[in-house]
Formats: sequence, structure tokens, C-alpha cells
Amino acid sequence: MSDRTYAILGTGALGGFYGARLQKAGLDVHFLLKSDYEHVNKYGLVVESKDGDFTLAKVHAYNDVEKMPQCDVVVVALKTTQNHLLPKMLPPVVKDDGVVLVLQNGLGVEEEVAQIVGNVTVIGGLCFLCSNKVRTGHIHHLDYGQITLSEYAYNYEPSEITERMQQIADDFESADISIELAEDLLLARWKKLVWNIPYNGLSVILNARTDELMAHEYTSKLVEQLMYEVAAGAKSYGRTISDRFIQTMLDYTVKMTPYRPSMKIDYDENRPLEVEAIFGNPLRKAQAAGVNLLQISCLYHQLKFLNARGKGER
Repeated sequence: MSDRTYAILGTGALGGFYGARLQKAGLDVHFLLKSDYEHVNKYGLVVESKDGDFTLAKVHAYNDVEKMPQCDVVVVALKTTQNHLLPKMLPPVVKDDGVVLVLQNGLGVEEEVAQIVGNVTVIGGLCFLCSNKVRTGHIHHLDYGQITLSEYAYNYEPSEITERMQQIADDFESADISIELAEDLLLARWKKLVWNIPYNGLSVILNARTDELMAHEYTSKLVEQLMYEVAAGAKSYGRTISDRFIQTMLDYTVKMTPYRPSMKIDYDENRPLEVEAIFGNPLRKAQAAGVNLLQISCLYHQLKFLNARGKGER
């Protein structure tokens, strides 16, 4: 059994699910919580999952990062709208020569983390997971769960599959979490955007679940067009996303349990939307390379309007 210690910053639908699975597998896991702290500290975490329900009656729960022990691996599972908090959150909890594992959506998030922490390894994790927090301390895992891991190198240059990546992969696989290791983090990030951009954006703008978007010929065609536009953005940085990969994403979503993407849930619950990380950063990256992503730009401006209006009217 691994003796690596894990800190979970953001014990929600994603961080709570993966952290609970790691603890269930016998690893030493420490959870940072906000509003759920008192409940989870007293009653633990409940995971309702398609792979089998379980309850962790006792967890290491904290409401202050300064009270957490320094850990070997710090998992950043916060929404990117909270990344302004990371300069105060990361240094106290990550060991020297430790690992920060960034399980966030969007583009450019590892760059932000690398500027905050010094002598640590930064690894990006791309999660293909359908999971919701349905109530205090209660997570509902609906479908999938695979993570693609890739180590961050300066300017997102491709790098090798390192021993540290393999060690973390072994820990997650011991918790029955499927892991894929990749050498090119930037390509992996663009590939994740193939799904995130159309489904997160359209679910908010059109008030629709994934199954509803795929059931109608016009919206399913729009989804596909947006996926190909993401591929054009990737190509502007020398990364190729194949037609086959796009078709696989479409097929997976058709078979997926009907799902409200994370941005749709945030919108419905009047929380800030991850517009910049998922839409703004890719647009700016592509524009810097001389490529305009017109349909994605249209989504971006609509979402910026909805996000700004929501702060005062929803």
C-alpha cells in the first residue's frame, strides 16, 4: 500500500468523489471543505455510485488550509473561478519536492499553479466524469470516471511519462479509477475542450441536458461543428485532434446517462461560471496564433453576458 499522503482542495462532486475513492482504497487523504465542513466532520462522506455505494464514516476534514498537514500530493479540485485563492492555499499544504495535481477544466491552469509553487512537480489531470454533489456531504457518481494524467513542462512542451506520474496512477488505479498517461499535456487539454466547450456552453445557453442536445438534429450538428472548431484551435499550436476522436466523444455522450454539465449546474445555482478558463483562454491562445474561432467566440460572449447578469438578477 502506498504511503503517499493526499490533500483534496475542493471537496465537491469531483474532489469529493476521487478523494473518497482513494481513502476507501486505504490511502491517507485530507479534505478541505467550506460549507460542508461541520456536517462532514461529524458524519463523514456518502458516495452513491454506479460502481457501488459506500460511506466513509470518518474523514480527515478541515476548514482551514493552515490546519492541514503538508502532503505529498495536493489535488486542486476547486472551480477555476476560485484560483485567485491558490497563492494562499497551496504553499502551506504541499511538501517541498511534492506534487500538485490539477484536476480542473480549461486551458492554462497549470501555468498559474507553476507560478505559485516552486520546487514541486505540477501534473495536469483531465477528468471524464459525470458526478454531482446532491446534498451536504453526499456525492452522486452517475457515469465514467477516467483521468488522463500528463506532467506540465515549461510552455507546455511535451514531456516523458515520469516515475511520479506512474506512482500517482498506481494509487488511483488501486482505487479502481481508470488512468491514462499522456506525454503531451497541451494536446490532452485541447482534447478535453472538445467535450467541455460545446456541452458546457450550450447547456447553459439553451437550457438543456446532454441527452437533449444530442437528440435534436440541429443542436447535435452544432455540437459537432464546435468540436471541429476546438480541433482548429489545437491545430494552431501544432496539435492534431482526429475525426475519430471527435466521433468517439459524440458517441460517448449519446450513451451517457442524461447529465447537466458542471457549468449548467453552476448557472442554475447562481454560482460564477468558468467562462475564462474554458472559453476565454482557448480563444486568446488561438487568436495569438492567428486563428479566430468564431462560433466559440459567440458562445463566449453570450456566457459572459449571462454570467454578469446572473450576479445581480438571478
